[in-house]
Amino acid sequence: MQITLFLVMFTDEYFMREALKQAQMAFDANEVPVGAIVVWDNKIIARGYNQVEMLNDSTAHAEMIALTAAFNYTGSKYLPEAVLYVTLEPCLMCSGALYWAKVKKIVYGADDIKNGYKKTTGLNNHYHPKTEIISGILAAECAQLMKDFFLKLR
Repeated sequence: MQITLFLVMFTDEYFMREALKQAQMAFDANEVPVGAIVVWDNKIIARGYNQVEMLNDSTAHAEMIALTAAFNYTGSKYLPEAVLYVTLEPCLMCSGALYWAKVKKIVYGADDIKNGYKKTTGLNNHYHPKTEIISGILAAECAQLMKDFFLKLR
């Protein structure tokens, strides 16, 4: 009998690829292709993708949907051990929600020079003081999905 073991490396790139799968779901639904996941102890506990058009709700961003699912999963209003992976730099609304969620770490892919929190606030960190920020993970892939979406619209 032969036993095959699979070792999964839980890296930021691994989890960003999972967020990209959510972004692809948004793309396929004709939504702006942003995807997010929430990870707790190397386990994905929540997923979300933009559903603004589908729900006719300007607050239905990927981060907001993933956060709500994570709050429901944990039964808590705070996520101090959670890591949020999102394909695009969060906007001001989402960064505010992430501030109040008190997440441990935020990892995002592509910068959003038009609507990202850095443009709106002028700050590099608009989050809870204990929150670690990592940007640029799979940025090219995240940005390409956005470019492809907007090219498709034209």
